[in-house]
Amino acid sequence: MELSIVEDEGIRFAEGVPDRPFMSRIGDANRVLEVCFANKSRLVLLYAQNLTSAFFDLSSGEAGAILQKLRNYHVHLAVVCPPGSVRFSSRFGELLAEERRRHDFGVFETREAARQWLKGVTE
Repeated sequence: MELSIVEDEGIRFAEGVPDRPFMSRIGDANRVLEVCFANKSRLVLLYAQNLTSAFFDLSSGEAGAILQKLRNYHVHLAVVCPPGSVRFSSRFGELLAEERRRHDFGVFETREAARQWLKGVTE
């Protein structure tokens, strides 16, 4: 299974497999939604390698399209992205700051930090 359901400290979330591709195109956001709806969860923890190849390049439009799709269904996404693992485009930080204010999307250095953020979203 490409996404597994994790129940941890009272929260249920879908989680990708570290270091494995999952989304190859924007439309694969639908696969994330299917898993969430089937398992009654609106929380997702993915790893940078699970995302489309141009997700962190804002000029591609991939991040915006995927995040909007998830936002439309009130799905919150935490991405584990250790320092130096991917290169952000020059404007990605602005998107990240805006999304963090909305509590819909966050990028974290560790799985534990991402999990804690997801837990906070539900409280």
